[in-house]
Amino acid sequence: MVRKIKKYQRLLAQFLLEELPENQSEELSYQVITDMKNNHFQLVEMGWYENKFIYRIVLHLSIKPNAKIWLWVNNTDILVAEELVKLGVLASDIVLGFHSAEVRRYTGFAVA
Repeated sequence: MVRKIKKYQRLLAQFLLEELPENQSEELSYQVITDMKNNHFQLVEMGWYENKFIYRIVLHLSIKPNAKIWLWVNNTDILVAEELVKLGVLASDIVLGFHSAEVRRYTGFAVA
């Protein structure tokens, strides 16, 4: 299980780095936040836009002790779960956490 978690940690960190937008500015930028100890991975947008402070979670994923990847937030048009499957993650290891358990059983991914 530890080996699988380490593999998924590397994969998620790399995935988020690849999703960083190229058109960043000094005022408004994107950052990848990785917490390898607690297994949380985020892509956030933060800074100033038109005199307003912006802090927005673009993507948030975590890895549970059972090596399931939970997708909590996806504020993109990317089908993240499908992209993870293309990278070698089993669909049965991906949980769409932003859906209720009742809805998850129809997604083709793990329920929990």
